[in-house]
Amino acid sequence: MAKIEQVIKRSGAIVPFNPDRITNAIYRAAVAVGGRDRATAEKLSNQVVELLEANSADGHTPTIEEIQDTVEKVLIENGHARVAKAYILYRDERSRARQERAEKASAPSENIPWAKIWHILDWAVDHGVNTIAGVNARIANGEFADIVAESETAYEEDVENAAELIKQRRDELRMVIITGPSSSGKTTTTIKVEQRLQRVGLKFLTLNIDNYFYNLDMHPKDEFGDYDFETPQALDLQLINEHLKRLFAGEEVLIPFYDFKTGQRHDEQTPMKIQANEILLIDSLHGLYPAMTAGIPLEMQFRLYLEPLLQMKPSGGRYVRWTDLRLMRRMLRDASHRAYDPRKTLTHWHYVRSSEMRNIVPYINATDYIINSAMPYELSLYKARLFDEFSQWIQDYKDDPLREDAYTRAARVHEVLTEITAVQDDSPIPSDSVLREFIGGSTLKY
Repeated sequence: MAKIEQVIKRSGAIVPFNPDRITNAIYRAAVAVGGRDRATAEKLSNQVVELLEANSADGHTPTIEEIQDTVEKVLIENGHARVAKAYILYRDERSRARQERAEKASAPSENIPWAKIWHILDWAVDHGVNTIAGVNARIANGEFADIVAESETAYEEDVENAAELIKQRRDELRMVIITGPSSSGKTTTTIKVEQRLQRVGLKFLTLNIDNYFYNLDMHPKDEFGDYDFETPQALDLQLINEHLKRLFAGEEVLIPFYDFKTGQRHDEQTPMKIQANEILLIDSLHGLYPAMTAGIPLEMQFRLYLEPLLQMKPSGGRYVRWTDLRLMRRMLRDASHRAYDPRKTLTHWHYVRSSEMRNIVPYINATDYIINSAMPYELSLYKARLFDEFSQWIQDYKDDPLREDAYTRAARVHEVLTEITAVQDDSPIPSDSVLREFIGGSTLKY
């Protein structure tokens, strides 16, 4: 029996074999269909390794495809058909995503209405910030503070439009969901929307979805063995949905409390009941995920989606990617508020992005309004704060087959930041700006 030491990736790179990744993949598939038995996932993973080694000749290095084929075989033969189906579907998704990545690399998301994209691009052209060269020219002309003011005004107008639409439906609405991918600015925008609506007499009751996380030992893990808080399956969706239905039926429920220090959830802690004149307010990464609000009539919901829809081209001709903006935002926020190494944010971002593509982006069309949280001046701030780190990362990961994604992202961001003029002074940025959520200095209470 040949012991497996290495595996061949799709790129052809040969990397060390790590059986824990098989366990994590099986457990994630099980979680997707409602399972939470990690011990069974480990047992099945061991069977996969044994079968691979039994069928491998001495000196043979299996490919990723061979390993995945064996996982499917073991799942099916052990009677785990639903888990096998989830695993196969996820594998197929990844395959199609790889095939489509190149042609979609420079195009805006097809899920964002083109009218919204066109409006933002038209605004950028009118203000001379649709290219990095244009931004640099305005900064050189001493207009950085003007770019800040113009950008903030555009964002505030978007927030005002959303608030107005909510106000128009005040008689039927029972719930406002503010959602969007990681670091899109949900927390700040939630506060701003609530402030505007309170001025016209609307009252809100906030439900913190983070309290519904499963205990840490029940969380799915990513490829590197870290707990994955990005997937909706990390949340007790069934309990959230049950509580929502009971709240809207006029009942009192006991909200759990999740202790992030211990990774434990304590059930039935805080009583909550919605009064007749109150609207439930939810700020959640997965607010659009169907299982969370299943059975709640759409006319009772207002769904607000956020994304930094920046329309700006570097000299290479392809627009700056929205996901790269959010990556840098999260690096700064996590380093400032969570003592989290920006390098780790980079190396795990592909899992964040993968979850977004599966669990957030497909549901954008279910929203009632989309707010653009991008600020055309923010790249200049990130140049001053992160450029040296990106320069180091592209050196560190250039020839590392386990960090291909990190290198690709770092190289792409480094190329963009190389062109933009750095601005260190953030004093022109309002103290309640959405960017203060990431760079610090906000006067809002998060």
